[in-house]
Amino acid sequence: MSKICLCLTGKTLTRNIEILEKNRKYVDIAELRVDCLEDDERFFIRRFPEMAGLPVILTIRRNIDGGYYVGGEGSRITLLAKGLANAVADQRRNFAYVDLEEDLEVPSLEEAARAFGTRIIRSWHNMEGVDEDLSGKIRKLRWIGDELVKAAVMPRNLDDVIHVYKAAKETKDIEKILLCMGEYSANTRILAELLDSRISYTSPADEDDAPQAAPGQLTPKEMVELYRFHDITDKTKIFAVVGYPLTITDSPAFFNHVFKMEKINAAYVPIPADSVDSIMRLAEEIGISGMSITIPYKETVLSYLTHQSKEVVSTGACNTLVAGPDGWLGYNTDALGFSDSFLAFIGKKDLRGRKLTIVGAGGAARAVAAEVYRLKGKALILNRTVAKAHALAEPYRFAWAGFDSRGADLMEKYSSIIIQTTPVGMAPNTEADPLEFYNFSGREAVMDLIYKPEKTCCLKRAEKAGCRILTGSDMFYRQARNQYSYYTNREFPPSLISRADYS
Repeated sequence: MSKICLCLTGKTLTRNIEILEKNRKYVDIAELRVDCLEDDERFFIRRFPEMAGLPVILTIRRNIDGGYYVGGEGSRITLLAKGLANAVADQRRNFAYVDLEEDLEVPSLEEAARAFGTRIIRSWHNMEGVDEDLSGKIRKLRWIGDELVKAAVMPRNLDDVIHVYKAAKETKDIEKILLCMGEYSANTRILAELLDSRISYTSPADEDDAPQAAPGQLTPKEMVELYRFHDITDKTKIFAVVGYPLTITDSPAFFNHVFKMEKINAAYVPIPADSVDSIMRLAEEIGISGMSITIPYKETVLSYLTHQSKEVVSTGACNTLVAGPDGWLGYNTDALGFSDSFLAFIGKKDLRGRKLTIVGAGGAARAVAAEVYRLKGKALILNRTVAKAHALAEPYRFAWAGFDSRGADLMEKYSSIIIQTTPVGMAPNTEADPLEFYNFSGREAVMDLIYKPEKTCCLKRAEKAGCRILTGSDMFYRQARNQYSYYTNREFPPSLISRADYS
Protein backbone atom coordinates (compact mmCIF):
# COMPACT_ATOMS: atom_id res chain seq x y z
CA MET A 1 0.00 0.00 0.00
CA SER A 2 1.39 3.41 -0.99
CA LYS A 3 2.03 5.90 1.78
CA ILE A 4 1.90 9.70 1.91
CA CYS A 5 5.12 11.47 2.87
CA LEU A 6 5.15 15.10 4.02
CA CYS A 7 8.32 16.92 2.93
CA LEU A 8 9.45 19.27 5.70
CA THR A 9 11.45 22.19 4.35
CA GLY A 10 11.27 24.64 7.27
CA LYS A 11 14.35 26.45 8.52
CA THR A 12 14.20 25.05 12.05
CA LEU A 13 13.25 21.73 13.64
CA THR A 14 10.60 23.47 15.73
CA ARG A 15 9.02 25.01 12.65
CA ASN A 16 8.97 21.64 10.92
CA ILE A 17 7.16 20.09 13.89
CA GLU A 18 4.58 22.89 13.71
CA ILE A 19 4.02 22.12 10.03
CA LEU A 20 3.83 18.39 10.74
CA GLU A 21 1.17 18.92 13.43
CA LYS A 22 -1.03 20.77 10.92
CA ASN A 23 -0.85 17.80 8.55
CA ARG A 24 -0.35 14.81 10.86
CA LYS A 25 -3.80 13.32 10.32
CA TYR A 26 -3.13 13.05 6.57
CA VAL A 27 0.39 11.61 6.43
CA ASP A 28 2.14 8.32 7.11
CA ILE A 29 5.78 9.43 6.86
CA ALA A 30 7.74 12.68 7.07
CA GLU A 31 10.88 13.65 5.21
CA LEU A 32 13.28 16.00 7.01
CA ARG A 33 14.96 18.07 4.34
CA VAL A 34 18.14 18.96 6.18
CA ASP A 35 19.31 20.97 3.16
CA CYS A 36 16.59 23.53 4.03
CA LEU A 37 17.58 23.90 7.69
CA GLU A 38 19.60 26.82 9.04
CA ASP A 39 23.22 25.89 9.69
CA ASP A 40 22.87 25.90 13.49
CA GLU A 41 19.80 23.66 13.36
CA ARG A 42 21.67 20.96 11.47
CA PHE A 43 23.64 20.05 14.59
CA PHE A 44 20.47 18.71 16.24
CA ILE A 45 18.89 16.63 13.48
CA ARG A 46 19.44 13.40 15.45
CA ARG A 47 16.63 14.49 17.79
CA PHE A 48 14.02 14.85 15.09
CA PRO A 49 12.61 11.29 14.77
CA GLU A 50 11.60 11.26 18.45
CA MET A 51 10.18 14.78 18.13
CA ALA A 52 8.14 13.77 15.08
CA GLY A 53 6.61 10.60 16.50
CA LEU A 54 6.25 8.90 13.11
CA PRO A 55 8.67 7.35 10.59
CA VAL A 56 11.08 9.96 9.18
CA ILE A 57 13.28 10.00 6.08
CA LEU A 58 16.66 11.71 6.48
CA THR A 59 17.43 13.64 3.29
CA ILE A 60 20.08 16.21 2.40
CA ARG A 61 19.27 16.99 -1.21
CA ARG A 62 21.97 18.54 -3.39
CA ASN A 63 21.06 21.40 -5.70
CA ILE A 64 22.00 19.30 -8.73
CA ASP A 65 19.21 16.92 -7.69
CA GLY A 66 16.65 19.68 -7.18
CA GLY A 67 17.54 20.42 -3.55
CA TYR A 68 19.09 23.34 -1.68
CA TYR A 69 22.39 21.96 -0.38
CA VAL A 70 25.37 23.78 -1.89
CA GLY A 71 28.17 22.78 0.51
CA GLY A 72 30.94 20.30 -0.11
CA GLU A 73 30.26 16.58 -0.35
CA GLY A 74 32.47 15.86 2.66
CA SER A 75 30.39 18.17 4.84
CA ARG A 76 27.18 16.57 3.59
CA ILE A 77 28.44 13.09 4.41
CA THR A 78 29.37 14.29 7.90
CA LEU A 79 25.83 15.61 8.36
CA LEU A 80 24.33 12.31 7.22
CA ALA A 81 26.56 10.50 9.68
CA LYS A 82 25.43 12.84 12.46
CA GLY A 83 21.82 11.96 11.74
CA LEU A 84 22.55 8.24 11.92
CA ALA A 85 24.89 8.40 14.94
CA ASN A 86 24.01 7.13 18.41
CA ALA A 87 21.21 4.94 17.16
CA VAL A 88 19.20 3.16 19.85
CA ALA A 89 17.36 -0.15 20.08
CA ASP A 90 13.99 1.61 19.95
CA GLN A 91 13.78 2.15 16.20
CA ARG A 92 11.08 4.78 16.60
CA ARG A 93 13.79 7.12 17.87
CA ASN A 94 15.98 6.54 14.82
CA PHE A 95 15.45 7.71 11.26
CA ALA A 96 13.34 5.09 9.49
CA TYR A 97 15.00 5.83 6.12
CA VAL A 98 18.04 7.63 4.79
CA ASP A 99 18.07 8.89 1.21
CA LEU A 100 21.41 8.26 -0.52
CA GLU A 101 21.87 9.21 -4.17
CA GLU A 102 23.03 6.58 -6.63
CA ASP A 103 26.51 8.10 -6.90
CA LEU A 104 27.10 8.35 -3.14
CA GLU A 105 29.16 5.34 -2.06
CA VAL A 106 30.08 5.53 1.63
CA PRO A 107 30.13 2.02 3.14
CA SER A 108 30.38 3.32 6.70
CA LEU A 109 27.13 5.26 6.30
CA GLU A 110 25.36 2.25 4.90
CA GLU A 111 26.64 0.00 7.70
CA ALA A 112 25.55 2.51 10.33
CA ALA A 113 22.09 2.67 8.78
CA ARG A 114 21.60 -1.08 8.55
CA ALA A 115 22.92 -1.73 12.06
CA PHE A 116 19.82 -0.22 13.65
CA GLY A 117 17.15 -0.77 11.01
CA THR A 118 17.37 2.48 9.04
CA ARG A 119 16.44 1.54 5.51
CA ILE A 120 18.41 2.97 2.59
CA ILE A 121 16.56 4.74 -0.23
CA ARG A 122 18.85 4.68 -3.26
CA SER A 123 17.69 7.66 -5.32
CA TRP A 124 18.00 9.13 -8.79
CA HIS A 125 16.60 12.53 -9.81
CA ASN A 126 16.41 13.48 -13.46
CA MET A 127 15.47 17.18 -13.53
CA GLU A 128 15.77 17.40 -17.33
CA GLY A 129 13.39 14.71 -18.59
CA VAL A 130 12.69 10.97 -18.47
CA ASP A 131 15.41 8.39 -19.01
CA GLU A 132 15.00 6.50 -22.27
CA ASP A 133 15.66 3.18 -20.52
CA LEU A 134 13.90 4.07 -17.28
CA SER A 135 13.18 0.47 -16.32
CA GLY A 136 16.86 -0.37 -16.80
CA LYS A 137 17.80 2.63 -14.68
CA ILE A 138 15.50 1.49 -11.89
CA ARG A 139 17.03 -1.99 -11.91
CA LYS A 140 20.57 -0.60 -11.75
CA LEU A 141 19.75 1.66 -8.80
CA ARG A 142 19.51 -1.08 -6.21
CA TRP A 143 22.99 -2.15 -5.09
CA ILE A 144 21.85 -4.53 -2.34
CA GLY A 145 18.54 -6.37 -2.06
CA ASP A 146 17.27 -4.55 1.03
CA GLU A 147 17.42 -1.10 -0.55
CA LEU A 148 14.31 0.82 -1.62
CA VAL A 149 15.05 2.46 -4.98
CA LYS A 150 13.67 5.86 -5.92
CA ALA A 151 13.42 7.37 -9.41
CA ALA A 152 12.02 10.89 -9.77
CA VAL A 153 11.82 12.24 -13.32
CA MET A 154 10.62 15.40 -15.07
CA PRO A 155 8.26 14.58 -17.97
CA ARG A 156 8.15 17.21 -20.70
CA ASN A 157 4.94 15.89 -22.25
CA LEU A 158 2.31 13.23 -21.74
CA ASP A 159 4.26 10.70 -23.81
CA ASP A 160 6.94 10.86 -21.12
CA VAL A 161 4.31 10.05 -18.50
CA ILE A 162 3.21 7.01 -20.53
CA HIS A 163 6.85 5.93 -20.56
CA VAL A 164 6.92 6.12 -16.75
CA TYR A 165 3.80 3.94 -16.39
CA LYS A 166 5.31 1.39 -18.78
CA ALA A 167 8.54 1.34 -16.75
CA ALA A 168 6.50 0.74 -13.60
CA LYS A 169 4.96 -2.38 -15.14
CA GLU A 170 8.33 -3.60 -16.36
CA THR A 171 9.84 -3.29 -12.85
CA LYS A 172 6.94 -4.64 -10.83
CA ASP A 173 9.34 -7.03 -9.12
CA ILE A 174 11.43 -4.13 -7.77
CA GLU A 175 10.34 -2.43 -4.54
CA LYS A 176 10.50 1.22 -5.44
CA ILE A 177 9.42 4.82 -5.22
CA LEU A 178 8.54 6.13 -8.68
CA LEU A 179 7.16 9.56 -9.43
CA CYS A 180 7.01 12.42 -11.90
CA MET A 181 7.69 16.08 -11.19
CA GLY A 182 6.34 19.23 -12.83
CA GLU A 183 3.08 20.10 -14.59
CA TYR A 184 2.32 16.55 -15.77
CA SER A 185 2.98 14.93 -12.40
CA ALA A 186 -0.31 15.12 -10.45
CA ASN A 187 -1.81 11.89 -11.79
CA THR A 188 1.35 9.90 -10.95
CA ARG A 189 1.35 11.21 -7.39
CA ILE A 190 -2.35 10.45 -6.86
CA LEU A 191 -2.13 7.08 -8.61
CA ALA A 192 1.07 5.96 -6.89
CA GLU A 193 -0.57 2.58 -6.38
CA LEU A 194 -0.72 2.08 -10.17
CA LEU A 195 3.01 2.82 -10.35
CA ASP A 196 3.63 0.31 -7.56
CA SER A 197 5.30 3.23 -5.76
CA ARG A 198 5.70 2.77 -2.01
CA ILE A 199 5.70 6.50 -1.23
CA SER A 200 4.10 9.62 -2.70
CA TYR A 201 5.62 12.93 -1.61
CA THR A 202 3.61 16.02 -0.65
CA SER A 203 4.27 19.59 0.45
CA PRO A 204 2.36 21.64 3.04
CA ALA A 205 -0.03 24.36 1.91
CA ASP A 206 0.58 28.08 2.22
CA GLU A 207 3.77 27.97 4.27
CA ASP A 208 5.82 30.91 3.01
CA ASP A 209 8.87 29.92 5.05
CA ALA A 210 8.81 26.30 3.84
CA PRO A 211 9.36 26.04 0.06
CA GLN A 212 7.82 23.29 -2.03
CA ALA A 213 10.21 20.35 -1.92
CA ALA A 214 9.76 19.46 -5.61
CA PRO A 215 7.75 20.88 -8.53
CA GLY A 216 4.27 19.45 -8.86
CA GLN A 217 3.71 18.21 -5.32
CA LEU A 218 0.15 18.30 -3.99
CA THR A 219 -0.74 19.00 -0.38
CA PRO A 220 -1.49 16.16 2.05
CA LYS A 221 -5.04 17.45 2.48
CA GLU A 222 -5.63 17.39 -1.28
CA MET A 223 -4.30 13.86 -1.52
CA VAL A 224 -6.53 12.53 1.26
CA GLU A 225 -9.68 14.64 1.22
CA LEU A 226 -9.93 15.52 -2.47
CA TYR A 227 -8.40 12.46 -4.14
CA ARG A 228 -8.99 9.79 -1.43
CA PHE A 229 -5.43 8.53 -1.90
CA HIS A 230 -5.61 5.83 0.77
CA ASP A 231 -8.70 4.26 -0.84
CA ILE A 232 -7.08 3.71 -4.24
CA THR A 233 -6.18 0.10 -5.03
CA ASP A 234 -5.51 -1.91 -8.17
CA LYS A 235 -9.30 -2.50 -8.29
CA THR A 236 -10.18 1.21 -8.35
CA LYS A 237 -11.77 2.56 -11.53
CA ILE A 238 -9.98 5.61 -12.89
CA PHE A 239 -11.73 8.65 -14.37
CA ALA A 240 -10.09 11.87 -15.48
CA VAL A 241 -10.60 15.43 -16.63
CA VAL A 242 -8.43 16.18 -19.64
CA GLY A 243 -7.41 19.46 -21.27
CA TYR A 244 -4.59 21.96 -21.63
CA PRO A 245 -3.75 24.01 -19.73
CA LEU A 246 -5.69 22.37 -16.92
CA THR A 247 -5.29 24.97 -14.21
CA ILE A 248 -8.92 25.44 -13.12
CA THR A 249 -11.42 22.60 -12.73
CA ASP A 250 -13.96 21.61 -10.08
CA SER A 251 -14.55 18.19 -11.64
CA PRO A 252 -12.27 16.22 -9.26
CA ALA A 253 -13.97 17.77 -6.23
CA PHE A 254 -17.43 16.96 -7.60
CA PHE A 255 -16.82 13.40 -8.71
CA ASN A 256 -14.59 12.25 -5.86
CA HIS A 257 -17.12 13.62 -3.38
CA VAL A 258 -19.98 11.76 -5.05
CA PHE A 259 -17.94 8.55 -5.39
CA LYS A 260 -17.24 8.71 -1.67
CA MET A 261 -20.87 9.38 -0.74
CA GLU A 262 -22.06 6.55 -2.97
CA LYS A 263 -19.29 4.18 -1.83
CA ILE A 264 -18.08 3.69 -5.40
CA ASN A 265 -14.52 2.39 -5.74
CA ALA A 266 -13.40 5.03 -8.22
CA ALA A 267 -10.96 7.93 -8.39
CA TYR A 268 -11.12 11.03 -10.57
CA VAL A 269 -7.86 12.79 -11.45
CA PRO A 270 -6.70 15.78 -13.53
CA ILE A 271 -4.50 15.05 -16.54
CA PRO A 272 -3.11 17.97 -18.55
CA ALA A 273 -2.59 16.70 -22.09
CA ASP A 274 -0.49 18.19 -24.86
CA SER A 275 -2.28 16.14 -27.55
CA VAL A 276 -5.40 14.03 -27.96
CA ASP A 277 -3.35 11.12 -29.28
CA SER A 278 -1.25 11.06 -26.12
CA ILE A 279 -4.21 11.07 -23.77
CA MET A 280 -5.88 8.23 -25.64
CA ARG A 281 -2.72 6.14 -25.40
CA LEU A 282 -2.34 6.96 -21.68
CA ALA A 283 -5.98 5.99 -21.14
CA GLU A 284 -5.28 2.61 -22.71
CA GLU A 285 -2.05 2.18 -20.75
CA ILE A 286 -3.57 2.71 -17.30
CA GLY A 287 -7.13 1.62 -18.04
CA ILE A 288 -9.10 4.85 -17.69
CA SER A 289 -12.85 4.15 -17.59
CA GLY A 290 -14.12 7.59 -18.53
CA MET A 291 -12.95 11.13 -19.26
CA SER A 292 -14.29 14.66 -19.15
CA ILE A 293 -12.87 16.52 -22.15
CA THR A 294 -12.25 20.26 -21.86
CA ILE A 295 -10.54 22.99 -23.88
CA PRO A 296 -9.09 22.55 -26.49
CA TYR A 297 -9.99 18.95 -27.37
CA LYS A 298 -13.80 18.80 -27.54
CA GLU A 299 -13.72 18.76 -31.33
CA THR A 300 -10.44 16.99 -32.13
CA VAL A 301 -11.39 13.99 -29.97
CA LEU A 302 -14.22 13.03 -32.35
CA SER A 303 -11.98 10.97 -34.65
CA TYR A 304 -11.18 8.60 -31.74
CA LEU A 305 -14.79 7.66 -31.05
CA THR A 306 -16.44 4.42 -32.11
CA HIS A 307 -19.86 5.78 -31.13
CA GLN A 308 -21.18 9.35 -31.09
CA SER A 309 -24.38 10.33 -29.34
CA LYS A 310 -26.90 12.42 -31.24
CA GLU A 311 -25.82 15.45 -29.18
CA VAL A 312 -22.21 14.95 -30.30
CA VAL A 313 -23.31 14.63 -33.92
CA SER A 314 -25.47 17.76 -33.76
CA THR A 315 -22.92 19.92 -31.94
CA GLY A 316 -19.73 18.57 -33.48
CA ALA A 317 -18.22 18.53 -29.99
CA CYS A 318 -17.73 15.91 -27.27
CA ASN A 319 -17.04 16.52 -23.59
CA THR A 320 -17.65 13.03 -22.17
CA LEU A 321 -15.92 9.75 -23.04
CA VAL A 322 -16.79 6.32 -21.72
CA ALA A 323 -14.72 3.22 -22.39
CA GLY A 324 -16.82 0.58 -24.14
CA PRO A 325 -16.02 -3.01 -25.14
CA ASP A 326 -15.18 -1.94 -28.69
CA GLY A 327 -13.80 1.55 -28.15
CA TRP A 328 -14.72 4.97 -26.84
CA LEU A 329 -18.31 6.16 -26.59
CA GLY A 330 -18.70 9.92 -26.92
CA TYR A 331 -21.39 12.13 -25.36
CA ASN A 332 -22.05 15.84 -24.93
CA THR A 333 -23.47 16.94 -21.58
CA ASP A 334 -22.71 20.63 -22.14
CA ALA A 335 -25.77 21.09 -24.35
CA LEU A 336 -28.42 19.86 -21.91
CA GLY A 337 -26.52 21.31 -18.97
CA PHE A 338 -26.64 24.73 -20.61
CA SER A 339 -30.28 24.68 -21.68
CA ASP A 340 -31.56 23.32 -18.35
CA SER A 341 -29.61 25.96 -16.48
CA PHE A 342 -30.48 28.86 -18.74
CA LEU A 343 -34.20 28.11 -19.12
CA ALA A 344 -34.50 27.89 -15.35
CA PHE A 345 -32.72 31.26 -15.12
CA ILE A 346 -35.07 33.08 -17.53
CA GLY A 347 -38.18 31.13 -16.47
CA LYS A 348 -39.09 29.99 -20.01
CA LYS A 349 -39.64 26.66 -21.75
CA ASP A 350 -37.96 27.74 -24.99
CA LEU A 351 -36.30 30.71 -26.69
CA ARG A 352 -38.97 31.63 -29.23
CA GLY A 353 -38.80 35.28 -30.21
CA ARG A 354 -35.44 35.74 -28.46
CA LYS A 355 -32.36 37.16 -30.16
CA LEU A 356 -29.12 36.12 -28.47
CA THR A 357 -25.43 36.79 -28.82
CA ILE A 358 -23.15 33.78 -28.36
CA VAL A 359 -19.60 34.88 -27.64
CA GLY A 360 -17.09 32.31 -28.90
CA ALA A 361 -17.00 29.51 -31.48
CA GLY A 362 -15.28 26.64 -29.66
CA GLY A 363 -16.60 23.36 -28.28
CA ALA A 364 -18.81 24.97 -25.61
CA ALA A 365 -20.19 27.47 -28.11
CA ARG A 366 -21.12 24.60 -30.43
CA ALA A 367 -23.23 23.03 -27.68
CA VAL A 368 -24.88 26.36 -26.87
CA ALA A 369 -25.62 27.13 -30.53
CA ALA A 370 -27.20 23.73 -31.08
CA GLU A 371 -29.46 24.19 -28.06
CA VAL A 372 -30.42 27.75 -29.02
CA TYR A 373 -31.43 26.44 -32.45
CA ARG A 374 -33.34 23.52 -30.93
CA LEU A 375 -35.17 25.90 -28.61
CA LYS A 376 -36.22 28.14 -31.56
CA GLY A 377 -33.97 31.06 -30.72
CA LYS A 378 -32.09 33.34 -33.12
CA ALA A 379 -28.44 34.08 -32.50
CA LEU A 380 -25.39 36.09 -33.43
CA ILE A 381 -22.11 34.18 -33.25
CA LEU A 382 -19.36 36.55 -32.21
CA ASN A 383 -15.75 35.36 -32.35
CA ARG A 384 -12.27 36.83 -32.66
CA THR A 385 -11.58 34.54 -35.63
CA VAL A 386 -14.35 35.51 -38.03
CA ALA A 387 -14.05 32.36 -40.14
CA LYS A 388 -14.85 30.21 -37.09
CA ALA A 389 -17.87 32.36 -36.28
CA HIS A 390 -19.11 31.94 -39.85
CA ALA A 391 -18.57 28.16 -39.80
CA LEU A 392 -20.56 27.74 -36.58
CA ALA A 393 -23.36 30.11 -37.63
CA GLU A 394 -23.94 28.80 -41.15
CA PRO A 395 -25.74 25.47 -40.41
CA TYR A 396 -28.25 27.29 -38.19
CA ARG A 397 -28.58 30.37 -40.41
CA PHE A 398 -27.41 32.51 -37.51
CA ALA A 399 -25.73 35.88 -37.92
CA TRP A 400 -22.00 36.08 -37.39
CA ALA A 401 -19.28 38.68 -36.89
CA GLY A 402 -15.90 39.39 -35.33
CA PHE A 403 -14.93 41.53 -32.36
CA ASP A 404 -15.11 44.71 -34.40
CA SER A 405 -17.44 47.61 -35.21
CA ARG A 406 -19.68 45.37 -37.31
CA GLY A 407 -19.96 42.93 -34.43
CA ALA A 408 -20.75 45.74 -32.00
CA ASP A 409 -23.47 47.06 -34.31
CA LEU A 410 -25.04 43.61 -34.74
CA MET A 411 -25.03 43.03 -30.99
CA GLU A 412 -27.51 45.87 -30.63
CA LYS A 413 -30.05 43.66 -32.44
CA TYR A 414 -29.11 40.44 -30.58
CA SER A 415 -28.58 41.70 -27.05
CA SER A 416 -31.63 40.60 -25.07
CA ILE A 417 -29.53 37.61 -23.98
CA ILE A 418 -25.73 37.36 -24.07
CA ILE A 419 -23.96 34.03 -23.49
CA GLN A 420 -20.19 34.12 -22.99
CA THR A 421 -18.60 30.73 -23.81
CA THR A 422 -14.87 31.51 -24.15
CA PRO A 423 -12.19 30.95 -21.44
CA VAL A 424 -11.40 34.69 -21.44
CA GLY A 425 -11.71 35.90 -17.85
CA MET A 426 -11.03 32.51 -16.29
CA ALA A 427 -8.58 32.34 -13.39
CA PRO A 428 -5.77 33.23 -13.25
CA ASN A 429 -6.43 35.91 -15.90
CA THR A 430 -9.47 37.27 -14.09
CA GLU A 431 -9.13 40.85 -15.33
CA ALA A 432 -9.71 39.90 -18.97
CA ASP A 433 -13.09 40.79 -20.50
CA PRO A 434 -14.05 39.45 -23.97
CA LEU A 435 -16.81 42.08 -24.26
CA GLU A 436 -14.84 45.12 -23.18
CA PHE A 437 -15.99 46.89 -26.37
CA TYR A 438 -19.68 46.48 -25.44
CA ASN A 439 -21.57 48.78 -23.07
CA PHE A 440 -24.31 46.96 -21.15
CA SER A 441 -27.61 48.84 -20.99
CA GLY A 442 -28.96 46.94 -18.00
CA ARG A 443 -31.73 45.25 -20.00
CA GLU A 444 -29.66 42.21 -21.01
CA ALA A 445 -29.68 38.80 -19.38
CA VAL A 446 -26.04 37.70 -19.28
CA MET A 447 -24.62 34.21 -18.72
CA ASP A 448 -20.92 33.35 -18.49
CA LEU A 449 -20.03 29.64 -18.70
CA ILE A 450 -16.89 30.23 -16.59
CA TYR A 451 -17.29 29.19 -12.94
CA LYS A 452 -13.85 30.15 -11.60
CA PRO A 453 -14.01 32.95 -10.59
CA GLU A 454 -17.67 32.81 -9.58
CA LYS A 455 -18.23 36.21 -11.19
CA THR A 456 -15.99 37.13 -14.10
CA CYS A 457 -14.98 40.69 -14.93
CA CYS A 458 -17.58 40.61 -17.71
CA LEU A 459 -20.36 39.51 -15.33
CA LYS A 460 -19.41 42.08 -12.71
CA ARG A 461 -19.61 44.83 -15.29
CA ALA A 462 -22.99 43.54 -16.50
CA GLU A 463 -24.33 43.31 -12.96
CA LYS A 464 -23.15 46.83 -12.17
CA ALA A 465 -25.09 48.05 -15.21
CA GLY A 466 -28.26 46.42 -13.84
CA CYS A 467 -28.31 43.23 -15.91
CA ARG A 468 -29.57 39.91 -14.61
CA ILE A 469 -26.57 37.55 -14.54
CA LEU A 470 -25.96 33.80 -14.32
CA THR A 471 -22.59 32.25 -13.50
CA GLY A 472 -21.33 28.98 -14.96
CA SER A 473 -21.57 27.04 -11.68
CA ASP A 474 -25.15 25.88 -12.14
CA MET A 475 -24.45 24.63 -15.66
CA PHE A 476 -21.29 22.90 -14.46
CA TYR A 477 -23.13 20.88 -11.83
CA ARG A 478 -25.99 20.01 -14.16
CA GLN A 479 -23.70 18.70 -16.90
CA ALA A 480 -21.51 16.89 -14.34
CA ARG A 481 -24.54 15.04 -12.99
CA ASN A 482 -25.25 13.85 -16.53
CA GLN A 483 -21.62 12.76 -16.91
CA TYR A 484 -21.97 10.76 -13.69
CA SER A 485 -24.87 8.86 -15.25
CA TYR A 486 -22.80 7.95 -18.29
CA TYR A 487 -19.79 6.94 -16.17
CA THR A 488 -21.73 4.73 -13.75
CA ASN A 489 -24.75 3.68 -15.84
CA ARG A 490 -27.04 4.87 -13.05
CA GLU A 491 -29.08 7.99 -12.34
CA PHE A 492 -27.50 10.72 -10.28
CA PRO A 493 -28.72 10.26 -6.67
CA PRO A 494 -31.62 12.69 -6.06
CA SER A 495 -30.54 13.03 -2.43
CA LEU A 496 -27.34 14.75 -3.59
CA ILE A 497 -28.85 17.18 -6.09
CA SER A 498 -29.44 19.82 -3.44
CA ARG A 499 -25.75 19.84 -2.57
CA ALA A 500 -24.40 22.96 -4.26
CA ASP A 501 -20.84 22.79 -2.92
CA TYR A 502 -18.70 19.72 -3.60
CA SER A 503 -15.39 21.41 -2.75
